[in-house]
Amino acid sequence: MSTINGLPAHVLLVHIIVVLVPLTSLLAILCAVWRPVRQRLVWLVAALAAVTVVMTPITTDAGEWLEHKIGRSPAIHTHAHLGDTMIYFAIGLLVAALLLVFVHLRERGERRVGIVLVSVIAVLTIAASVAATVQVYRIGESGARATWGEQASG
Repeated sequence: MSTINGLPAHVLLVHIIVVLVPLTSLLAILCAVWRPVRQRLVWLVAALAAVTVVMTPITTDAGEWLEHKIGRSPAIHTHAHLGDTMIYFAIGLLVAALLLVFVHLRERGERRVGIVLVSVIAVLTIAASVAATVQVYRIGESGARATWGEQASG
């Protein structure tokens, strides 16, 4: 995908990631630490995390097309390198969401879920969520610098 209505697709698709990752992360953390929220929103969190995993490579592929179109500078190289790592953070968020689904399904069934297991999954979910959100910020900041850095400082 190269353009959407004449605009580079990356410029538009990146907004999906910028919204989905923090939203999914916040909801995942709430599901991890608050059982009533988990009972209501765990499937939404899993779906949002799955959409994030699907949209991340689509967004980075559109970014690579744009990079070839406008040329490569050190700032764009940094942004592209950081962007290429986002898939790992998105997968981590999806794994955390699937662990929350596991806890939810066990809680609904006859089996009890140990507090230690729930606590470990909560810690992993918080870590994956914070890491993914921080990485989205780092990627976005480097993209803004690559796009506006020279113009804003001059």
